[in-house]
Amino acid sequence: MTAPLVTVFGSLHYDIVVEAPDRPRKGETVTGHAWQPKCGGKGGNQAVSAARAGVRSAMIGAVGDDDFGRALVGNLARCGVDSRFVRVAPGAGSGMSVAIFDAGGDYGAVIVSGSNLTLGEKDIAAATEVVAQTAVLLLLQNEVPEAANIAAARAVKAHGGRVVLNAAPARKLSGELIALTDIVIVNALEAEFLAGVAVVDTLEGAAEAARMLVDFYPAAIVTAGGEGVAYCDRDGQAFALSALPVKVVSTHGAGDEFVGAFAAGLARGHRVEAALAAANAAAALLVATPERQREAI
Repeated sequence: MTAPLVTVFGSLHYDIVVEAPDRPRKGETVTGHAWQPKCGGKGGNQAVSAARAGVRSAMIGAVGDDDFGRALVGNLARCGVDSRFVRVAPGAGSGMSVAIFDAGGDYGAVIVSGSNLTLGEKDIAAATEVVAQTAVLLLLQNEVPEAANIAAARAVKAHGGRVVLNAAPARKLSGELIALTDIVIVNALEAEFLAGVAVVDTLEGAAEAARMLVDFYPAAIVTAGGEGVAYCDRDGQAFALSALPVKVVSTHGAGDEFVGAFAAGLARGHRVEAALAAANAAAALLVATPERQREAI
């Protein structure tokens, strides 16, 4: 296969998506009206998004020796992602999640990381072929052990590549991983955690959080859901883009679609603002599309 422009190192989850009138409170049982399986995980979603945007992409990950794992690898291949470096982890179940959507399209989820927690330096070493050729971009997320992310970032940086960290879910990051990151991407809640700001619920708040994150990272992107996205870097460039007005059907996967589309734009050599505009549009299209129709995007 032709060398990838975007390599994703990270998580693969088999999702069970449930539709219900509301999400249950503690001790409550809610009667839902539909469910469906979906191949996901932040890593898998972002690899598929980059491929959907027309950029060659590869995935380094791990699945269990089970039906979920076979479905996850098959989905990557079907979507045009190089899945040769997705390892089957003996004795570990594949990562999975249950996501419950309410009538407004918002959701809550529980993930079981499973095989994703087995990722480490051995997986980077096994994927030397693709790592050495990834001179454009490596995408990382926080659904795998930080030591594994550090090993992946070191390897790609050694070959002249760039590292984009989607710091989700939010967790405290080591100075080593921060130092290896070229661009950090977070949503409003993650920005509140990492930047130490009280609330990020407006575009102006996202812009302020991005400015604060640049104290630690060379460049920062903060998404604020239906408000838009803000960018800031150490070269003095800063701007914000409003979200495109669409009727939201489901917000599930919007962040991953945004990250993958942004990476694809950078891989094509687009300027940051153009790549963000394309990512903004891709996320808007996704949230306006019912889950069952998304494979046709």
